[in-house]
Amino acid sequence: MRGKGKQTIVWLLMGMLVLGLGGFGVTNFSGGTADVGAVGDVEISSQDYARALRTEIQGFAAQTGRQLTPAEAKSIGLDQAALSRLYVAAALEDEANRIGVSVGDKAVADQITAIPAFKGLDGRFDRARYADALKREGLREAEFEHDLRMDEARQILQGATLAAVAASPSVTERSLAWLLETRDIHWQELTAADLPAPIATPDDATLEAWHKANADRFTRPETRKITYAWLTPEMLEDKVQVDDQALRDLYQSRIDEFQQPERRMVERLVFPTPAAAAEARARLDRGETTFEQLAAERGLTLADIDLGEVTQAQLGAAGEAVFALDQPGIAGPAPSDLGPALYSMNAILEPVDVSFEQARADLRVEAAVDRARRQIDDQAAQFSDMIAGGASLEDLARDTPMELGQIDWTGQEQATPDSIAAYPEFRQKAGALTERDFPELATFEDGGVFVLRLDAIEPPALIPFAEVRDRVAEDWTQNETHRQLLALAEERKLATEAAAEPAGPTPAATAPVAQAVGAQPAPVAQPEPAPAPDRGRAETGLVRGGFIAGVPQALVTQAFQIETPGATEVVDAENRVFLVTLDQIHPADVSGEDAGQMRDAIAARMADSLRQDVFDYYSRALQARAGATVNQTAVDAVNAQAQ
Repeated sequence: MRGKGKQTIVWLLMGMLVLGLGGFGVTNFSGGTADVGAVGDVEISSQDYARALRTEIQGFAAQTGRQLTPAEAKSIGLDQAALSRLYVAAALEDEANRIGVSVGDKAVADQITAIPAFKGLDGRFDRARYADALKREGLREAEFEHDLRMDEARQILQGATLAAVAASPSVTERSLAWLLETRDIHWQELTAADLPAPIATPDDATLEAWHKANADRFTRPETRKITYAWLTPEMLEDKVQVDDQALRDLYQSRIDEFQQPERRMVERLVFPTPAAAAEARARLDRGETTFEQLAAERGLTLADIDLGEVTQAQLGAAGEAVFALDQPGIAGPAPSDLGPALYSMNAILEPVDVSFEQARADLRVEAAVDRARRQIDDQAAQFSDMIAGGASLEDLARDTPMELGQIDWTGQEQATPDSIAAYPEFRQKAGALTERDFPELATFEDGGVFVLRLDAIEPPALIPFAEVRDRVAEDWTQNETHRQLLALAEERKLATEAAAEPAGPTPAATAPVAQAVGAQPAPVAQPEPAPAPDRGRAETGLVRGGFIAGVPQALVTQAFQIETPGATEVVDAENRVFLVTLDQIHPADVSGEDAGQMRDAIAARMADSLRQDVFDYYSRALQARAGATVNQTAVDAVNAQAQ
């Protein structure tokens, strides 16, 4: 009885252990993890999610050129993007299974044999390579082939769902008319010279009030007081000895840079027969075509036939004809390895003949810097040992070639080329340095080394008025000028619109009694018409999204927001003030070839947008009807394994 009781307790404990491990995503003793979720009867495995997450991270890295950590990938939502793709695919697969959409074995076989990764050296499908590739990815053949079959089924289902989605012709035409509409405008910029009076000089009380009211403009940023010791190859350049033979050897190793024959920049167009080449040359001589058009007739671009910089020897039998030209032009027909050809010579590059004596100074600097770089690399271990032994930066500067310096670094200053702040390695470490950090030897990309010590951090503080009085005065003057220009612009806007309004009928004078008995009315003096205000420069045929040289783009944008011809608007952009008046709106010309291409592009873009929206709604409806579940514990387990 006691033995049976112990067995019962053991089995109870084992059961509780299994249940407990299940809470962490473990379902068996082989280390497998639970599915991350399901849509209907289609389950989404942890392996699928891990592969999808890896694909998202690799895709982001390919686009940006930067590798992401799993934490960064999660912060920008790549994990949610991977899950979303899997749930959409599962919803489509579940629906395809429900309505019986599938493809045959031949379609799956055609897909497999067409994948380049499964082909051997002879270009044909390799069964062993296929099995090995799936094994590396952790996939079984049956599983992979099932995925391919369902991919085809999903494509069929998606295509059927979106087949009838197209852009509305009326919306397309309205969009085209809106895009191709042009306008005639007048515009002018108001400057300080247009103000009726110069800007008054402010007193100190006004400036001090402005200084306090705009403290953020006159606040010194956080300043890090950093002491550093550094050593770069350039610092040792003058102290390094370089023998003459080493310089001669360096010169000889790079002789192709210092000794080059005359070269020409050439494009070569090959023809099938000498007669075809001669006919093309005759057309060129008569001015009937251009070299670029001849290339286009043969399905080529100038980039396809560009030979680059070539010497006479490299051109072979055609070299004499090409190098006989003393200015850019056409040579040939002349022979080539591919047949008769015409040669377009576009530039003449003079021969390069730099003697050792002429190159000696530059070679000496290069060799000295390279040797200094090696010396620094040899001494880096000694510098690190001294730092680890407790040597201060001052000790390094006293006992080694390293030089001591101090910088008040904010991260906003423009560093000079000879400053340590010009190095990105310094800026990266300076921004992360704390007062608790121990000095540590770091390297520059050019082979130099440096050590940093943070002495103090000064928090942001308002710069005293006395130190920035001139800046405050300039800032106040700019703001006041801008304010007055805006006010002047509003006045001129009203005047321009008033001048554009048609004059109303002159009110009839009250008829005196004398007119009732036939007397002639007294002449009435007509007022002189007010001079029309200057509207500035005219721009005709301005297109939407166009530009005017020297003018902010906001002016063009505002010009196309004015609804009524004759209306004027004030444009405040880039701290400049403009008046823009709409003269006339020209309806779009939608009959040309360019308009037809744009119409097609608009229709395609709108159709793509509609298809995406319909597909999103459709996939969500499928998930809602079939029922979507998420095992967040399993998702977290996969994310943790990716760390």
